Amino acid sequence: MIETLRIQNLAVIDVAELEFGPGLNVLTGETGAGKSIVLGALSLLAGARATADIVREGAEEASVEAVFRTAAQPELEAELARRGLDADAHQLVVHRILSRGGRNRVRVSGQLVPASMLSELFSGRIEISSQHESQGLLRREVHGEMLDRSGGLLEGREAVSGGYTSLRRLEQELDRHRGESQERERRRDFLSFQIAEIDEAKLDPGEVEALRGDRGRLAHAEQLREEGGAALAALAGEPTRPEDANAADLLVDATRRLKHLARLDPGLAELAGRLDSAQAELRDAALELERYVAAIEADPGRLERIDETLDRVERLQRKYGGSVAEILRFRDRSAAELAGIDDAGEREALLLRQRESLRARLTRDARALTRGRVRAGRRLARIVEASLRELDMPEARFEVALEPVEGLGDLPCGPHGAERPIFCFSADAGTPPRPLRKVASGGELSRAFLAIKNALRESDAGMVLVFDEVDAGIGGRAADRVGRKLAELAVSHQVLCITHLPQIAAYASTHFRVEKLSPGDGAQARIIAVEGADRVEEIARMAGGESIGEATRRHARDLLSARAEYP
Repeated sequence: MIETLRIQNLAVIDVAELEFGPGLNVLTGETGAGKSIVLGALSLLAGARATADIVREGAEEASVEAVFRTAAQPELEAELARRGLDADAHQLVVHRILSRGGRNRVRVSGQLVPASMLSELFSGRIEISSQHESQGLLRREVHGEMLDRSGGLLEGREAVSGGYTSLRRLEQELDRHRGESQERERRRDFLSFQIAEIDEAKLDPGEVEALRGDRGRLAHAEQLREEGGAALAALAGEPTRPEDANAADLLVDATRRLKHLARLDPGLAELAGRLDSAQAELRDAALELERYVAAIEADPGRLERIDETLDRVERLQRKYGGSVAEILRFRDRSAAELAGIDDAGEREALLLRQRESLRARLTRDARALTRGRVRAGRRLARIVEASLRELDMPEARFEVALEPVEGLGDLPCGPHGAERPIFCFSADAGTPPRPLRKVASGGELSRAFLAIKNALRESDAGMVLVFDEVDAGIGGRAADRVGRKLAELAVSHQVLCITHLPQIAAYASTHFRVEKLSPGDGAQARIIAVEGADRVEEIARMAGGESIGEATRRHARDLLSARAEYP
């Protein structure tokens, strides 16, 4: 609810501060006194567009500020928290400043925000019904939510919305999957070629290293044979030239001499033994080198085959990795990707099965929601028409039309069901009901709004509802009924009403009078709260006009007394 509304330099109001209360708040005053300015201020807080001409003459800027009590609006507080705004101690301060140059500044909880945020925050929380606007009732996109809330269908509505979202996502995934099929086929061919190329090489890290060694021996066979033979001759001698010195003979001679000296000096015995052992090592090395040299043979054909194999390995290394191990890892990754591509057909079949399951469930949920809406629409129509009769509209008709949603393609419904609920109205029996925003006049609209909100008051409690011209064209008993309906609605909402009728004003729990200042003060107005005797005078003025006598005051006191106990 709105606790305080402060208006400054708006139209003909210099400064005004209103302390609203819970329940029914009314504003009264002579025609042209400035009551509609309060309505305009509330519209600005709810996010309405502003024009520079609303700034009071002589001022550079106008401002509207309100303190909201948010304890009964946990959803609003949660939304504020998501936006990084606080309702400190369940109080929210909203301040909007409008300059003559057209600039807007909006602060919520002290933070500068875009003006568009006001309509986002207060849509469905502040609703204004007047000859010129009705923020909620004329927007048919909210009719469905209002109907579903009144019929206890919000859970079914959420099920349909969730199912629709899931089905749309699955359809999009299927489209992507199918759109990528050609690319998958190209990728499959490419991966298959790469894997086959690697498999054909039959790579083995140990075998490749062995081939590199074999290639080195085959490529240098002649040099290995010549140099190896020379080394063998140096070690063990050349059989065809026994006179040439060699390491074996020299070592034998050295060992013999050292053993002879060891008889003269026993300290040389250990060294003589070491030379003995060296002779054995030399003989083994010579035998091994002899076998190696004997095994060396040139094989140009094998060398060519090895070169071909190693060339293939080098080409694979340039394409897939710097080593055989890296090539084999690349091959494993490619094989895994290819297996995933091969599973694509199975994935599509799974998606199709899931789509059919989601479609069947969504169809059931949408049909159940439609049946619920038919029942809820009939019930709401009966209640609203009964309220309209009480509001002096005996021939008025109200119905909820369920307009099929078009352009769904293969989908069984839209995000909020298979139909779009639309509130339809006719003021007389001879005219078929048509969409409310196309046929209702200002007074009819306000009374229809009042009747609908009364029918929905238990399901959407906690709003701020503003009525202007709800008393247009009525009086007497009908006015009393309108006042009673407003009071009933004010049990679950904060209601603000601009009225010219004493029968309605008498039902208020908080009463404000808007009055013009004296001509010497220029075009100005002020707003004051009236209580006690002042309120009796205001009710009497509304009932008797300029001439207020004791009988008129007594009538005013009777009106107030009769409604004092009314909630």
